[in-house]
Amino acid sequence: MLHVVPAFSRIGEENAFAVLARAQALAAQGRDIINLGIGQPDMPTTPHVVEAGIKALRDGHHGYTPATGIQPLREAVSRDILRRHGVEVSPDSVMIVPGGKVTMFMAILMFGQPGAEILYPDPGFPIYRSMIEYTGATPVPVPIREENGFAFSAAETLALITPRTRLLIVNSPANPTGGVSPRSEIDALVKGLADHPDVAVLSDEIYGTMTYDGQVHHSLLKYPEIRDRLIYLDGASKTYAMTGWRLGWSVWPKPLYDNARKLAVNAHSCVNASTQWAGVAALDGSQDCVTEMVAEFDRRRRIVVDGLNALPGVSCIEPKGAFYAFPNVSRTGWKAKALASALLDEAGVATIGGPDFGVHGEGFLRLSYANSAENIRRALERMKEFLESRPAG
Repeated sequence: MLHVVPAFSRIGEENAFAVLARAQALAAQGRDIINLGIGQPDMPTTPHVVEAGIKALRDGHHGYTPATGIQPLREAVSRDILRRHGVEVSPDSVMIVPGGKVTMFMAILMFGQPGAEILYPDPGFPIYRSMIEYTGATPVPVPIREENGFAFSAAETLALITPRTRLLIVNSPANPTGGVSPRSEIDALVKGLADHPDVAVLSDEIYGTMTYDGQVHHSLLKYPEIRDRLIYLDGASKTYAMTGWRLGWSVWPKPLYDNARKLAVNAHSCVNASTQWAGVAALDGSQDCVTEMVAEFDRRRRIVVDGLNALPGVSCIEPKGAFYAFPNVSRTGWKAKALASALLDEAGVATIGGPDFGVHGEGFLRLSYANSAENIRRALERMKEFLESRPAG
């Protein structure tokens, strides 16, 4: 018998990919499946970015790059942060990584061990808890509540910090809820963290370009008092519809940067060269593609929220960021995961049950509106027919 380390009995996964596989299997059987489960823009990567990647290959960029990323891309990330957040960041503090998850992996590995506690948003991206449990640290969920518009509460978060807390994970705009935390809560959080100088912060801002209704994304990079312990996570997957390119970046405080570099060397060596040159084109080129995509998501957001609120037993507050709605389905009488499974198998609509995002996710579903308006309308009609004809129990 092979004996793998016990930590693998604790590691979880991202159920959105399991739902995607099930949806694809049903489609292969001839079923008409509308996928509102996966968090992937349905728009193609903009042509000038694709051409930059192709040009890089034609120009001979076929070899290894520095583990931290090519200098032109790290400089482009610094310019982007200055443009978007008004904050100067040295390219020497920027790390280029293959997607956003790698930064989570690195940060949690650095601080997670038996006896340590790591705070993470719940409902939240499931890889947070999965990786925390893998390291043997204790995962401490920070409740993200519907009554707060799915923004985090600074007071509630700070109250959960103990002498064993090593890392706090913050995500705004948020997956799966679409919540955007207001500046007042971020200000209060940063002020309170002054009493906990040994707690590092991982700020997941992968959806930072996607806000609606005049909401403004406030990056934690803007707070110099925590810059010496702040890890900033961002990337190209969502903003530039580049999920399959696997391109992310992070900003690390100086004491942690070399640790991240060593992990990169040990894990993935470097991000492929052509993707990095495509990233330079994305960040330095016209941002019209981003503006147009967010405007289209906003249009779909209104369709999905209005449609969900018209369903029997369903209510949905307006998401203020990202491209997810997180409707409350508790009054349908269904448990969330059972409802998500039935909607896929019987109605041909893929969604994700709220418990897949944490202990506070029961009673909710996640719907991605990164699908066409036509498909969203069709999905809502199918959900309506299902809920009217299939009462719980």
